[in-house]
Amino acid sequence: MMGTPPWVAGLGDPPIAHAMAEMRPAIDALGAASAAVMGIYGSGGGDAQKKADGSPVTEADLESHRTVSRALAATGHAILSEEGPPAALGAGETAWIVDPLDGTADFVSRTGEFTIMAGLVRSGRPVLGVIAQPAAQAIFVAQDGAGSYRGHGGSWERLRAGPERGAPECRAVCSRNHLSDVDRAVLARLGVAETVQVGSSIKACRIAANEADIYVTTTDRMKQWDTCASWCVVTEAGGRMTDALGGELEYGAGSVAHRHGIIASCGGRIHDLAVGECRAALG
Repeated sequence: MMGTPPWVAGLGDPPIAHAMAEMRPAIDALGAASAAVMGIYGSGGGDAQKKADGSPVTEADLESHRTVSRALAATGHAILSEEGPPAALGAGETAWIVDPLDGTADFVSRTGEFTIMAGLVRSGRPVLGVIAQPAAQAIFVAQDGAGSYRGHGGSWERLRAGPERGAPECRAVCSRNHLSDVDRAVLARLGVAETVQVGSSIKACRIAANEADIYVTTTDRMKQWDTCASWCVVTEAGGRMTDALGGELEYGAGSVAHRHGIIASCGGRIHDLAVGECRAALG
């Protein structure tokens, strides 16, 4: 397994007084996976194949999965990974939910907008989220009750989602590769100030960092590994993440699918307005 790259190792630990024991192993695991992924990215490799469900997968997805899974296995917790075998998690189980390469299409098209994510769930609730953005040499870490942080350039920065804004002042982010006509219509009815297409969970990270205010997708193809780490990063920054109908997201036991889309926001009235528009659009 490749070692933790200097841009991760040089950060040290986030400034959290009572960090969970799993935090540093997760940071190091995603750092090592970032090095592996960027090795493939820089070599020009990573041609996509189609999985059974039609979604793309590359050698980078698989190598990241192997790297993260080997590292996190030492924590003793179960691992549910997009590229791993199906895992039935118990309702009260502590488990990792991992997306080894979020934004595979962006990896293939070389936009740099891909991430690696690991979230730790206890009794159905995410309590730790780590997101690495390898091409930007940035890592995001959030712990339940302890805040959300971005590590970049050798230091950690506390993240706080933006203050409540009216829709005409809101900055929306939406999918680069999966933006539907329904999503476009919802954003148009909200009347947001601007809409920028962005790849992967970088959308959630921008909301946590007060670089965007709202993200809406009405797709029924989102899975637990697409949102688990992001949920921590957004909510610990003071934002909010629900399904598109306003329901709480479920993790662990049961289906891995989020059947009713996703809304992530800085919170406040814009989130409620987006829920209302999605309910109207989805019937």
